[in-house]
Amino acid sequence: MYETVIGLEVHVHLKTKSKLFCGCSTEFGNEPNSNICPVCTGQPGVLPVLNKKAVEFGILAGLAVDCKIAKHSIFARKNYFYPDLPKNYQVSQYELPLCEKGSLEIKIDDKTKKIGITRIHLEEDAGKLLHAIGSQELDYSLVDYNRTGIPLLEIVSEPDMSTPEEAYQYLTNLKAIIRYIGVSDCDMEKGSLRCDANVSIRPAGEKKLGVKVELKNMNSFKAIRDALNYEIKRQEETLNSGEKILQDSRLWDEKSGTTVSMRSKEQAHDYRYFPEPDLVPIEVDDVFLNEMKKNLVELPDTRKNRFIEKFGLSEYDAGVLTSEKVLADYFENCLSYFPLSAPLYTLIAKQLSNWITTELLGKLNAENKDISYSPISSDKLAELIKLIADSTISGKIAKTVFEQMYKEGKSALEIVKSQGLIQISDEGAIEKIVDEVITENQKAVAEYKSGKQQAIGALVGAVMKKSKGKANPKLVNEILKRKLQ
Repeated sequence: MYETVIGLEVHVHLKTKSKLFCGCSTEFGNEPNSNICPVCTGQPGVLPVLNKKAVEFGILAGLAVDCKIAKHSIFARKNYFYPDLPKNYQVSQYELPLCEKGSLEIKIDDKTKKIGITRIHLEEDAGKLLHAIGSQELDYSLVDYNRTGIPLLEIVSEPDMSTPEEAYQYLTNLKAIIRYIGVSDCDMEKGSLRCDANVSIRPAGEKKLGVKVELKNMNSFKAIRDALNYEIKRQEETLNSGEKILQDSRLWDEKSGTTVSMRSKEQAHDYRYFPEPDLVPIEVDDVFLNEMKKNLVELPDTRKNRFIEKFGLSEYDAGVLTSEKVLADYFENCLSYFPLSAPLYTLIAKQLSNWITTELLGKLNAENKDISYSPISSDKLAELIKLIADSTISGKIAKTVFEQMYKEGKSALEIVKSQGLIQISDEGAIEKIVDEVITENQKAVAEYKSGKQQAIGALVGAVMKKSKGKANPKLVNEILKRKLQ
């Protein structure tokens, strides 16, 4: 029996308007080599100037995962050659990072586990290689330096994860936190969030770590989970066959569902770190740190627990609603239109949660959109819920109204009035329809009187059909039961 040890290195593009050491734009998708200058392309004689906003974002990220924020940290030169790294070294942090010794909680099968975070440090990103492939062989490569110098946060976990599912949950929670505090959009398709995984196995109970393999080129959390599952199985089969696991970096090939060796790492690279002479140390005093703490928003887990306790939501619904800050804000904005007492407030909250998670997100997800693109604003959805609550419309009619609201962007009241959809709550009018239905459906009446309680469903349906869905269902049931008895 073997046990697995997993550690993750996550790189996050910070959502600053300019690069880490120059004023070039960080906007994604511009023409290649249009967001560059002598500083980010490493021309002789230039001097970097640190982006203060990047430091603030780094500190916010550290605070969000309970890191100790360094009062004194420095940048270092990490020396290695890459075609897309024009200086032939990367400005990063080594011995004195910005943040250290944090943690993040995950929950798997109702069990909570704390994952340690070793460090969070600032560094600049490299450029991007574009390979032009001919019919038979590689013809040439192009370099786009637009990404060079964009501020990165590297978040390094402790090797505390023991299953691919734990790694998946860690990444999901970390992404939610980073997006909540607004320091990155974490868009993996744009390369705003990238992850390398270090994985090894060892005999169960063994304290010494096994041979570490690094996994790269994973473009989604699902790919990371799949790659880890494959790699663990591969390493187990290797040891069981009497062979040794080689320390190397491996790429994840999504098409074949396998990892492929990229380069051997028998020895650790000597990057010859030394302090960056062109940048002064970062000094964080108590006044500045306290200002950063004030900017820290309510985090996903805290907000989720509040939704459960205050609004009586299920853990699942609260988890969905707090998965994105903009979605949680939308929910609470809707609720702000209901200054109600606690019991009724809870009832409205649950009803609102159902409309958002089932109806609204169902449509948005089908169009691959998030709540910020909703054609139904929070005040308009609140108006729809009020019309249901005060019996102006039935739940069935509300779904029809909702469909039109989504397509046309109109308010619920506007649609209800223009189409005459106001619910019939006049007892006399409903009694008249009920009498007609009883006369026309003697078989269902006889079945109900003989003890088949479910037969009343057919009668209720007939009343709703005659009233074109406008009759108040509660009154319909009351009047039918009274007359049948």
